[in-house]
Amino acid sequence: MTSHSIPYGRQNITEADIAAVTEALRSDYLTTGPRVDEFEEKFAAYIGSKYAVAVANGTAALHLCALALDVNEGTRVITTPITFAASANCVRYCGGEVWFADIDPKTLTLDINKVRELIESRPKGFFHGIVPVDFAGYPVDLESYRALADEHGLWIIEDACHAPGGWFTDSQGVQQWCGNGAYAELAIFSFHPVKHIASGEGGMITTNDEALYERLKVLRTHGITRDRGNLRYPDHGGWYMEMQQLGYNYRIPDILCALGISQLSRAEEGMQRRQEIARRYDKAFVGGAVPIAIGTMKVHGVPSSDVRHAFHLYVIEVADRRGLYDYLREHGIYAQVHYVPVHTMPYYQDIGYGEADLSKSEAYYARGLSLPMYPTLTEEEQDFVIAKVKEFVRE
Repeated sequence: MTSHSIPYGRQNITEADIAAVTEALRSDYLTTGPRVDEFEEKFAAYIGSKYAVAVANGTAALHLCALALDVNEGTRVITTPITFAASANCVRYCGGEVWFADIDPKTLTLDINKVRELIESRPKGFFHGIVPVDFAGYPVDLESYRALADEHGLWIIEDACHAPGGWFTDSQGVQQWCGNGAYAELAIFSFHPVKHIASGEGGMITTNDEALYERLKVLRTHGITRDRGNLRYPDHGGWYMEMQQLGYNYRIPDILCALGISQLSRAEEGMQRRQEIARRYDKAFVGGAVPIAIGTMKVHGVPSSDVRHAFHLYVIEVADRRGLYDYLREHGIYAQVHYVPVHTMPYYQDIGYGEADLSKSEAYYARGLSLPMYPTLTEEEQDFVIAKVKEFVRE
């Protein structure tokens, strides 16, 4: 039995991380400096995209994507209700409309059939974009979404905050890494402490579109450029800069990028450990000596070999979710619920989503619980979590 609390997620800070940040603190740069470029280049190489733009956080990344794609009051965008609110809020920041489609209860990601139904229920050109989310780390089949988007003239922002290092296999047998830009105009990541790569705060946008990349860099810094080749009035001194559009201060400092670079160097090691933890949960819950009865508990565990689940979260569903949540907390296990469906939030209810058919999302929310999942979770701790879940479910 463990004698300390076990959270659902936790950062792993090593001596190498501390040394990297210390070195940055002793350098000439605390805000934007050379480590920003280095982090962007190394992250793009890891994901497999041409370009990456580091920003203040994942929400800033989403907002800048919406701005770069010219979302405005006439823009209508489809996303999932089972996500953190920022996936939808980024559209609202720009004055656009958010439309929710239901999830696939097997993967918990946006159901492409429901998205197609929603698109086809309105006139051609009514919708402008889709924001699919790699929920819990399960990679969305973006090849299929690209075909749907092209059919209807839509863009795609992939919210890959849960899935750096995840991939799906396309129709040609190629492993397409989440955020690599092969099928989406833009993708975003978060470096919040519970994510795969932790920099305290921070986010990244990836793309293969050079024009979007250049625009994102300007929007990240107040809409200001110093690029002499793009200045409207270039005949000034070396100090001269121009604000050419309304941007934001969404920059990330060198200090956080130093930590991000160090964390990125261990990304695959962390991914392998997450896979091991998921397999142990799977074996305990559905492949052990005394498997839990089907219908009592549903496990969203290791999928087929066609995808690499990044396992930001390990999700189960139980009938008495509130009871299990409270029972685990009584024993120092701080499981979490991901997420309260966005369309049920008062802000979105006030806009008016009462008639949307999102029954699969609501059914999942009534049962879903995220168990502890992070690379430094010990086998002893995991065994304790497993034992307490089984105790409760069998009572």
